[in-house]
Amino acid sequence: NDIAISFRKGAEDLIGAAMVVGMAKGIVLVLGGVDAGIPTVLNTVLNSVAGVLSHLHASISAVAMYFFQSVFNFFVVSGSGQAALTMPIMAPLSDLVGVPRQVAVLAFQLGDGFTNMFVPTSGILMAILGIAKIEWGVWAKLQIKFQGILFLLGSIFMIIGVLIKLQ
Repeated sequence: NDIAISFRKGAEDLIGAAMVVGMAKGIVLVLGGVDAGIPTVLNTVLNSVAGVLSHLHASISAVAMYFFQSVFNFFVVSGSGQAALTMPIMAPLSDLVGVPRQVAVLAFQLGDGFTNMFVPTSGILMAILGIAKIEWGVWAKLQIKFQGILFLLGSIFMIIGVLIKLQ
């Protein structure tokens, strides 16, 4: 009985992440899957975004991908959920605009990691601020300059990744 109870408690903690990953895969399938050779909604979106970014240098496209991941983290704080939703788009997009795929992964990692200590949609951040009795507005004022510095450093790393053809 104790084993079953422990298993159930552990599964309760994982079910949210599993649901996000499953639903993200469902969204990708509804949009047409990830096969670039088949006309789908997802490929139409990719082609449109690539059309805009293709006129830019690959370094600028990489920074734009990093910016997108940073903003998207506000809506999907879960790292695995964000990866499941965005990487089926970012990987082929990076191919279309001449950005190495590892740089697209770096955009995800930096965008997800740096903004986790800032976005008010992060349950963990809000819990920590609650325990410390710090309002998010006060925290945001303290963090905004630091986040700007982190974004600037992240952008520099993105540009370096493109220039050295990070693999």
